[in-house]
Amino acid sequence: MAEYTGDCLCGAVAFRIEGEPEPIQVCHCSQCRKAQGTPFATNMPVARAAFHLLRGEDCMAEFESSPGKRRVFCKRCGSPLYSCKDSLPDVLRVRAGLINEPLAVRPAAHIYTDSKCNWWAIDDALPQFPHAYTPGTDAR
Repeated sequence: MAEYTGDCLCGAVAFRIEGEPEPIQVCHCSQCRKAQGTPFATNMPVARAAFHLLRGEDCMAEFESSPGKRRVFCKRCGSPLYSCKDSLPDVLRVRAGLINEPLAVRPAAHIYTDSKCNWWAIDDALPQFPHAYTPGTDAR
């Protein structure tokens, strides 16, 4: 079984993921852009049961960015850790940049491209969706 570790910038929060995460979703929504301070966020859906916190629970904080959606981050260094939705209680969207080991998964799609920033061109061949995308469906 695959296993990955990750931690925040200051190292206060560390975690382990058991198993292979789902393909990366590149999210261009305005909330992800503001939360990351970048033109997009790279999120990996991970089963909550596969995510194991190794240390730093006391350093974690969360912010409800919209009703039923929480963004969890390290309150010491500000690193975004994951987001979760009440409507999908068994899934965490872990930030791919936190993972220490090389990932076997790759980006699958760009989502929320209707709100992407105007200064970053999407110039790859991945599918683009103006709103949300659920793997295995055509949500265009």
